[in-house]
This record gives sequence, C-alpha cells and structure tokens, in this order.
Amino acid sequence: MRNNFTSLLCILSIFCLIFSCKSEYEQSSITGWDYNNPKNGGFQKSSFTDQETGPGLIMIEGGTFTMGKVEQDVTYENHNIPRRVSVSSFYLDETEISNYHWCEYMYWISRTYTDYPMIYKKSLPDTLSWREKLGFNEKYVEYYLRHPAYRDYPVVGVSWKQASEFCRWRTDRVNEYILIREGVLLMNPNQQNEPFTTDAYLAGQYQQGLNPQGQIANLDPSKGGYDPSTGKLKVKNLATRDVKMEDGIILPRYRLPTEAEWEFAAYGLIGNTVDERIIEKRVYPWDGHWVRNPQENFQGDMLANFVRGRGDYMGVSGHLNDNADITAPVYSYWPNDYGLYNMAGNVSEWVLDVYRPLTSQDANEFRPFRGNVFKTKVLNASGSN
Repeated sequence: MRNNFTSLLCILSIFCLIFSCKSEYEQSSITGWDYNNPKNGGFQKSSFTDQETGPGLIMIEGGTFTMGKVEQDVTYENHNIPRRVSVSSFYLDETEISNYHWCEYMYWISRTYTDYPMIYKKSLPDTLSWREKLGFNEKYVEYYLRHPAYRDYPVVGVSWKQASEFCRWRTDRVNEYILIREGVLLMNPNQQNEPFTTDAYLAGQYQQGLNPQGQIANLDPSKGGYDPSTGKLKVKNLATRDVKMEDGIILPRYRLPTEAEWEFAAYGLIGNTVDERIIEKRVYPWDGHWVRNPQENFQGDMLANFVRGRGDYMGVSGHLNDNADITAPVYSYWPNDYGLYNMAGNVSEWVLDVYRPLTSQDANEFRPFRGNVFKTKVLNASGSN
C-alpha cells in the first residue's frame, strides 16, 4: 500500500512538472518558439479577428459572372465580348462621392499645403464641364460645386488623376483617425506642409503628435525593454515602436475599382441567384429589361436618373418621374441588392483601368485588369517609330 502511494505521488509530481513547464505564450507551429516573449527575441503576434470596415464602405461578396455585353451588338462594334471572369470580395462606397465630400478634401488641402497653392489648384474640379455653347448652364458652373443646395449631389468634372489623388488622401485621413482613436497619435490639426501620410508613418518618417502613453510596447530585447539578469521587462524603460501593418490596425489603401469589380458590383447578382444558378441575367442593377418601376404603388416611375429620350431629362411638369433635370442626390432611387446607390445613371464613374478594345481576347479570367499605364508613341522625323 505504501509503495502504491509512493508511486502515485511520483506520477502526480511528474504531471505537475509537465504543466509547470508549459509556456504561457503562444508558440510557433513551425519552430516551437514563443510569440511575444522578449526572452527569445520578442517576435510579436498581434490579436486579429477581422479587418475593420472603413467609413462609407460596403462589403461586396466576390464570385464569378459574365462580364461584357448582354444584348445584341446592334452597332457591331465587337469590343465588349462577353467572357466568364471571377473577382474577389472587396469594398465599395455606398454612394458616389458628393460635392460636400470633395469640398472637405479641398478645405484640408488649402489649410495644409499653405506654401504650395498649386496643390490646391490641382484639386479643383473642372466646373466648366457644365458649359455648353447653345445651352445656358452658368448657374451650375458657378454654384453646383459649393452651394449647400447641391452638397449631396455627386461631384462632376473630376479627372482620373484627381480621383486617384482623392483615394490617397482618404487613405491617410482614415488611418490617421484610427491611430488617434486608438491612442497612438494625439490630435494634431496643424500639420502645415508636413501632413500625416500612411506611407511616411510606416517608414518611421512621421514623428508629429506621437502619444508617449499610447505607443505599442517593443518586445525586442535589443531595444532596452528587457533585463536578461532578472528575466523581466523593465516597465519604466520599456521600449516602444510605431504601429506596423502586421498589427492589423492600419487599413489598406483606398483605390478606384477595376472595371470588372465595378460591373460585378453594379449587377448585384447576390439577389438574383438560387444556389449557384443565376436565374436571370441582368441588364441593369435590377431585374427585367425596362427602366420603370413595375410595383403597383410606384408603377411607371424611373428606377434611375436617365435621359429618357431626345430632349426629355426629367419628365412632364406635375409628374417629374425621375425628379432630376441634371444629377440627383447620391441617395436617390433604390439601391441594388448589395446596397449600392446609383449604379446605373446619374453620373459616369471612373474605374482603375483604361479602355483597351481587344483586352477580352487575352484578359486574365481571375481579377481581370486592363492596366492604367499611359504611353505616348514618339515618332522620328520620317514619321516611323
């Protein structure tokens, strides 16, 4: 009995030794070394469950669809050949960018780049795009961009390059706000000529407004935060570091959607499928081959902002069934099945890639992209390459 009891004590002691040797840190599945442990180098693994959704964005679940023409090519242009492609899930703005959004952008540039007024001038939309030789549109030239009556209307007269610069600016402002919200940066509205940019911050070149109490602990023992003689962190002298992309705090860059992404999002086929079967190919962001509402309470009303025929921009007085002689506010009409507004009509929208007529013959079937590099052919004096 005594021997059995002694054996039991030995077994319990072994189990206690095993459990006491178990690391309190998560271990690498390929090396066995601890994560977040300064004793073995301090490689950090941040907790991450999902990416934060940026303001104004909607998640578009990706998939496969037929990209290209869906009706008979009555003009025989043959440059929009249908092809089966797939796009990954992505985020897209719920609405078009409004005049007020663009005014916010211009205001930030004007008060930030005080020594470089040409940057502000380059951000100005071309308001003369409203001007017509035989039409009187001067009130739109003068008031459309800035008057509060039009603040929720989509901005117009913006070039592809301006739209791309707006995406860069939006990336920086969103990430700066997130870092302030998380306590990493202090509010710093005065950044004249040296504003926060995501790239500069990640490169360690932005040191304005760093919050001493909000920086992330640097567990690298060579940075002075770990005392090897005691095996403990020196809290008072704990080294800190900037946020890195690996921490999952900073959001990826905003950009224009590719043509394939835009077309996929516009159709909104998520509401037009049964299992993996698309029950009806859509011409518009809604079912059917017509642009008027079939529902009894709204029957005959336009589902988007179109010119219905020669000279008919809004309908007959007393029943303006699209209620818009020019553009319409960005939240007008019904959204498609993704929740996106005005994916047909209203204004033309930029995409990331350029127009290339023969891309359909050699395009990638996964995440197709036509490219956006512009080149000018240079000819010699004889007119050849």
